[in-house]
Amino acid sequence: MNIFRRKKAKEAVIKSEIKINNLDVTVLKKDIKNLHLNVLPPDGKVRVSAPKRFSDDNIRLFVISKMPWIRKHIEHFQLQPRETPREYITGESHYFKGARCQLNVIEYDGKVKIETSGMKYIDFYVKKNMDIEQKEKAFLSWQREELAKELSVIFIKWQEIMGVSAKEWRIKRMKTKWGTCNTKAKRIWINLELVKKPVYCIEYIVVHELAHLLERNHNKKFYEHIDKFMPQWKSYKKELNNSFLK
Repeated sequence: MNIFRRKKAKEAVIKSEIKINNLDVTVLKKDIKNLHLNVLPPDGKVRVSAPKRFSDDNIRLFVISKMPWIRKHIEHFQLQPRETPREYITGESHYFKGARCQLNVIEYDGKVKIETSGMKYIDFYVKKNMDIEQKEKAFLSWQREELAKELSVIFIKWQEIMGVSAKEWRIKRMKTKWGTCNTKAKRIWINLELVKKPVYCIEYIVVHELAHLLERNHNKKFYEHIDKFMPQWKSYKKELNNSFLK
């Protein structure tokens, strides 16, 4: 029985790649009613979700008809500033809860720790001879702890307001999404990158994912829930989309 379920789950989505005007397009054929087109951050990859009954020719015509819109959004992502590779050295800039902070790396003999000073500085206490990988691991662990503290408060607040409850929430690094929600398991994943964003942006993503527990799909009813609980959500979404990797 479990084998059958796994097999059925794998067959639920048919993935393929097609090329249109030198543009690589990922096609996901699902049990859905309508076509959905996405240009994904950070690199502007194009993805189409389509009903299984649609042929590749139908999908090609659809993508071609949307080409000006696609090119516009690809250019938008390509023009976005990118973080340079992190070296974890004094003077390096890091974003934390919407503020641009300067990193101060301090070598000492105690336990590795990180402290913030007035949302202007991040004091990173490290042991001598720590390499970049070790520093990165410690820094990401600190970011995860800080985001978890924020999320603990935010989830309690918004679950009470919205009248829904996730069974669990977790944090992980994601390339193209700020958050995801498994509606069956009532499990929500939050992107670690959100620790760099203002708290109101973190709240927006939590509200968005919790709204999936009220309405699974991104339809009119779903956005009515968002409008009800967070009327200003569009400005928060725009801010996030305009600075995915800042």
